[in-house]
Amino acid sequence: MHEKRIEEVFRELKTSNEGLSEKEAEKRLQEYGYNEIKEGKKISPLKIFINQFKNFLIYILFVAVVVSTIVGYQDYINYDGSLLEHFLESIVILVILILIGVIGFIQEFRAEKAIEALKKLASLKAKVIRDGEKKVIDVNRLVLGDIIILKTGDKIPADSRLIELANLQTQEAALTGESVPIKKELQVLPEKTQIADQVNMVFSGTIVTNGRGKAIVVRTGMQTEIGKIAKMIQETIPDPTPLQIKLEKLGKMLGIGVIAISIIVFIAGALTGKNLLEMFKTAVSLAVAAVPEGLPAVVIVSLALGARRMVKRNALIRRLPSVETLGSTTVICSDKTGTLTKNEMTVKKIYANGKIIDVTGSGYGIEGEFLYNNKKIDVKEIEFLLKIGALNNDASLIEGKIIGDPTEGSLIVSAAKAGLKKEDLEGKYKRYDELPFSSERKIMTTMHNIDGENFAYIKGAPEILLNLCTSIYENGRINNLTDSKKKEILEINREFANNALRVLGFAFRTIMDKSRAEKSLIFVGLQGMIDPPRAEVKESISKCKKAGIKVIMITGDHEITANAIAKEIGIEGSSITGAELEKIKEKDLEEIVEDIAIYARVNPEHKIKIVNALKKKGHIVAMTGDGVNDAPALKKADIGVGMGITGTDVSKEASAMILTDDNFASIVDAIEEGRGIYGNIKKFVEYLLSSNLGEVLTIFIAIILSPFFANTLPLVPLQILWINLVTDGLPALALSVDPSDPNIMGRKPRNPKEKIVSNTTITRMVIVGIVMMAGTLALFKLSNPKSNLIYAQTMAFSTLMFYQMFNVLNCRSEFNSLFKIGFFTNPKLLGTILISILMQVIVIYVPFFNKAFNTTPLTFMDWFYVILISSSILIIIEIYKFVVAKVRPEVVR
Repeated sequence: MHEKRIEEVFRELKTSNEGLSEKEAEKRLQEYGYNEIKEGKKISPLKIFINQFKNFLIYILFVAVVVSTIVGYQDYINYDGSLLEHFLESIVILVILILIGVIGFIQEFRAEKAIEALKKLASLKAKVIRDGEKKVIDVNRLVLGDIIILKTGDKIPADSRLIELANLQTQEAALTGESVPIKKELQVLPEKTQIADQVNMVFSGTIVTNGRGKAIVVRTGMQTEIGKIAKMIQETIPDPTPLQIKLEKLGKMLGIGVIAISIIVFIAGALTGKNLLEMFKTAVSLAVAAVPEGLPAVVIVSLALGARRMVKRNALIRRLPSVETLGSTTVICSDKTGTLTKNEMTVKKIYANGKIIDVTGSGYGIEGEFLYNNKKIDVKEIEFLLKIGALNNDASLIEGKIIGDPTEGSLIVSAAKAGLKKEDLEGKYKRYDELPFSSERKIMTTMHNIDGENFAYIKGAPEILLNLCTSIYENGRINNLTDSKKKEILEINREFANNALRVLGFAFRTIMDKSRAEKSLIFVGLQGMIDPPRAEVKESISKCKKAGIKVIMITGDHEITANAIAKEIGIEGSSITGAELEKIKEKDLEEIVEDIAIYARVNPEHKIKIVNALKKKGHIVAMTGDGVNDAPALKKADIGVGMGITGTDVSKEASAMILTDDNFASIVDAIEEGRGIYGNIKKFVEYLLSSNLGEVLTIFIAIILSPFFANTLPLVPLQILWINLVTDGLPALALSVDPSDPNIMGRKPRNPKEKIVSNTTITRMVIVGIVMMAGTLALFKLSNPKSNLIYAQTMAFSTLMFYQMFNVLNCRSEFNSLFKIGFFTNPKLLGTILISILMQVIVIYVPFFNKAFNTTPLTFMDWFYVILISSSILIIIEIYKFVVAKVRPEVVR
């Protein structure tokens, strides 16, 4: 409707200045529906819980529970023993599975709240004209053609075409990304005008910051701009994270291998004449040993612990897998206003008395100095200019916060830096009349009575203001304003603008009556202001460069402003506007997206387009945002980063992570934490798989060579399960809090396609598995299983368990020696090792447990041999790391 005249809008919507009748409004409500955001299909809590188990590894464990239960039931009927003893395997695995589901459910239950947050934006009251009278109605009952009344502080209830206004401004940052209030106008606009430039429209969910007006409702509910965003959120399906993909592949690979080995073992046993039921139990126990059933739980818990640490670094994780995703981020798409900048307009340059003066300080703090050639000046030189700025002003500075237009607020602050408080000035220089700003005049005039004499103070666009000036105020004198002087001032104005400063000119005159308030003015000077970058941002962007992470600015601001800020904070690359981007096809954007670092004047659709292009180039994309317009891209990105302070409910609910301080630097801190967490995940994945490989090889080779071991096995099924419980849980979890490498942000992002288990890791795992198998079986054989089976099995049981305690120390670093990284640098790991050893001692020495687990107490010398044999794994892997460091020094970090 922005491209039509007001009369045309009235005719098309069959309404008038008197508004609709109640009868017609009710009819339209039935025809068009309520003015509300419709929710997409909700995911039920039950479905969220069930989704936690959609993993191939989990499927195998469920099968193991069923099989273990059947076998346990048969044993319970046919053999002596307690009920708990026969069903312990099934119970423990089932408990672990339930734990996995509960943890995942709790974390993700609130993950799909974005549409509900959008709906909150519409839960308002609306002031309308119906039957020629002003009425207040529920916002959801607004219909097309309603006439709404707007004033300062109101939230717009529906997309509407303005028909009357008086100095009306709206804050549309939540929708368009524009950092300053938008001055509204009535003129007809071209059809293809961008949302951010539709100054004759007001949009649902935005706020009136100044003035008043009337408008015709032209779009309601899902047809509004917010409604379109809601639809995009509903249609956007977040991609699985790299870790989820890798663990799924790993689970399938392990599952196939486990099934194959179990079948081979069962067939081999059957062919050698062993009892089929016993071989079936053995095959199942082997499957339980091979599958690291604790892995999913340990991954979830370690991510949760990482998320808790991130809170201390001002990053709140809403979805656990996002912790790992952060660590693989290659691109950060960041909004400018409030994230890279402080969202506080600040005067940085002043032109007065022929001098360009620098203003120090930032934001709304009143501490600052005025410098000319890096030397402080007497503030009396610019006092008059600052007074005009403070008095020709409708904003207020209250307790360090600006109420009103941020640009006007910056003028109050610049005056306060010179000791000129607005409230004191207003008491002395009383305003008695004004000519408000309009887009046609581009100036604002206030009239003041000072000691019985009337003055007009004027501010506005410098080029417009200069055309109204005939004189110039310099060093306390009024001189003629020559053409050359005008040219000089306009050149300074351009210089300020090219440095991304928003520039206002200031003038005055004495007046006898209001009609001459804006004629034959006396020019006083210029003030240039900018929304300054956060102090930490430049360093954080430099850190990103070293870490191989590209930073992209996506903003609703003008291109000149965006480029200037980018240059100041160190963002390098070409720039493009939303209008230019719209003309580029998605396939063509993929060809140039690597070179673009600044996107200005963009719409919500553009952000999705940018994220898609980056992802197709193989990037892991983090997208920051605080507005409604950011929500679809936040959800589509690999990790959406919402703003906790300035962010809308919509952006927060669509995000995977929320910054509690809205600071870009906190994103970089979170990425550093994420890299460390992923490194630790790799550590315990290697630990679990290599340890379980040792168990599998031990059982498998013992079956193959069963005559050599008097047709006995070194461990019973319950012992295998016990080893998994005491070694796969706490020690693996303690690895998740292992200290990160201090140089972790000095490396390039890892390849997203990199396997979680690399070829070098597999080599090391095979070595570990073979050593564990050989040592365990050797000690089992030396313990004479033919004549003393329980004793021999206890020795093998303890040796295999202690092997894993030494192996967890190996896994603290891929290539660095344990003695280099420090034996005591992870005290939690040492504590979990001691707990695991204590639990092992309990099942050997406590009568109830040694009967259940088929063990017998060991002597001091027995323990000496157990520790001597099992510690060999630490020595062998230390030698392996030493050799690798010599052959491939580039991999040692």
